[in-house]
Amino acid sequence: MNGWGVLALAGLAEIVWSQSIKPTDGFTRLGPTVVCVLLGASAVYLLARAMQTVPVGTAYAVFTGIGAVGAVSLGVVVHGDPVSPERIAALALIVAGVVAARVTV
Repeated sequence: MNGWGVLALAGLAEIVWSQSIKPTDGFTRLGPTVVCVLLGASAVYLLARAMQTVPVGTAYAVFTGIGAVGAVSLGVVVHGDPVSPERIAALALIVAGVVAARVTV
């Protein structure tokens, strides 16, 4: 798999990791905390692998962009987080930035 594919997997791992934080209840629950730490380590490992071929700054920006959009989207769909035109516009700008980062490298 090429660096961009690994980077996409890293972003997906970050999304899952972000959702695994709350169940740890402030890292007071052992099982969820172990899952959270493993997911976080997996995301960073995949990011490091992607950075072998994708420029560091671009990889990190895309990684965090995927994670942010995914985390907010899951928050809205799963947890009923609020939606507003401004929030949708912010997410659209992040997606546009990720796309621009990809096509300009």
